[in-house]
Amino acid sequence: MENETSMPSSLVVPVIDVQNDNFTELWPAMVVAIKTSSFIAVDTELSGLGNRKALLAESIEDRYKAICHAARSRSIISLGIACYKKQEQKDADTYLVQVYNVTLLCSEEYIIEPQSVHFLVQHGFDFNKQYSHGIPYCKGNNKGGLDDRGVHIRALFTELLRAKKPLILHNGLIDMVYLYQSFYAHLPERLATFTADLSEMFPAGIYDTKYVSEFELRLTASYLEYAYKKSKLDNSRSVSSGATGPHVYIEFCVYSGTMSTYVDYRECPAVTLSEEQTEICQRFSAFGWCLNGTQCPLSHDTDLVILQDEKHKDDKKKKRKRQREKKKGGGSSEGAPQNKIPHMEVDSEPGTGDQKDKACPDSVSVVEGHDKVQEEESESLKTELDKICEDGTVAKRSPTETHSVAAHSNGAGTGGGLEKSTKPDKQKKTDTGTHRAGFDAFMTGYIFAYSCVHIKEEGEGDAMKEGEEKEQSWLPTCINKVYLSGKATPLNVVKSSFSKSSKAHVQKMEMVWGGRK
Repeated sequence: MENETSMPSSLVVPVIDVQNDNFTELWPAMVVAIKTSSFIAVDTELSGLGNRKALLAESIEDRYKAICHAARSRSIISLGIACYKKQEQKDADTYLVQVYNVTLLCSEEYIIEPQSVHFLVQHGFDFNKQYSHGIPYCKGNNKGGLDDRGVHIRALFTELLRAKKPLILHNGLIDMVYLYQSFYAHLPERLATFTADLSEMFPAGIYDTKYVSEFELRLTASYLEYAYKKSKLDNSRSVSSGATGPHVYIEFCVYSGTMSTYVDYRECPAVTLSEEQTEICQRFSAFGWCLNGTQCPLSHDTDLVILQDEKHKDDKKKKRKRQREKKKGGGSSEGAPQNKIPHMEVDSEPGTGDQKDKACPDSVSVVEGHDKVQEEESESLKTELDKICEDGTVAKRSPTETHSVAAHSNGAGTGGGLEKSTKPDKQKKTDTGTHRAGFDAFMTGYIFAYSCVHIKEEGEGDAMKEGEEKEQSWLPTCINKVYLSGKATPLNVVKSSFSKSSKAHVQKMEMVWGGRK
């Protein structure tokens, strides 16, 4: 394994703060970013989740009803949107990324759960800013029939639907239910009706990176920060080693003038081995959260968890190799992480890592539970996008370097020969921790971009047929499959022959498309 001290330095992501007093000003940029994107990653911060045990009910229909109850009585307090635009004229899998963190304030009464508040405060959420500057909205069906006009969050959600882009979420069932209730219409009573509506709302497909992490990447853990850091680490190693094949490259706009005052720079340090070897909290290691929070005496260092998992994986590989030398054959689950065996529809041995999941019925928490809007001419959109990025340029850094938005790119496409640059002098100080709706959306999008490269590289033999649509090249084995905790199969977002779309959805789609689909 490569020496961790040679790993890349921190990634700095510009996140644009959107609130009530600058929403109208930022509206044009947000709409252009959505319309010109290749895919859009979304994340939500919620005022609560309701009954945790009900969210893990054996019946998926019962789970849906529990989430619906929570979405009707609670609210979205912030929305993260990360627009990834593939740069066709540059290196393969180079993306221009624009990230928005939208602060919201529901205008109706809603429940705020102490557990959720505690978690959000620990991660730097500013409730004072939410109540003083949050963008107001009302839940359920539209109030006044103006969903497709004006500047408000429902109209933004309508723009997201009109864009017909792939929607990327992480453990996304809860997010989708809340988004539907908050910005679209009253939720249907039946799950089959809900999935039928979603399949028409997002015709380009819905992708769940938790499902991708579990079933495609087969990561040891699949909570958001773990999956992101592991993907970024493996991508950086591949670039550093000079390996052939595609890699993920990220570009950001250079924001100037008034726009720059809205940018919050979120730092995600590269995975490194801590000098202090502390014992890892096994609950955090498995789920990405712990009931004790910051008071836990054990380590909640995701970097340490990843490196320890890699070491154990190497040890297991050596052990299996020795076993194979002694005898041929092996179990059908050989090579799979122990805590993933129950999700692979094979029998697991007693005492393996899957027991952690069974022993923790409340594992769907604020983190684990959701680990958790007319098309113009394309040339006109390109012009608008160029205005957003100063002089039409972007700041590009390879995955092996410090990412900065302080300078224009020089030597794009080199993959490792760019000079490091400093951050802007007036850059805001990064908050403690990286958990936030905007940054979480960025991480979700990155996992998806990396997965597309990694899985495509592994399946070279199953290359697309000549003439096949480019949009179908994302992750065909994962489209419209949403992760379900404790289940061996995902929720399929499809419209079956036995279900109909809801009346509210049919009326809404007529408004969205002006009478045409």
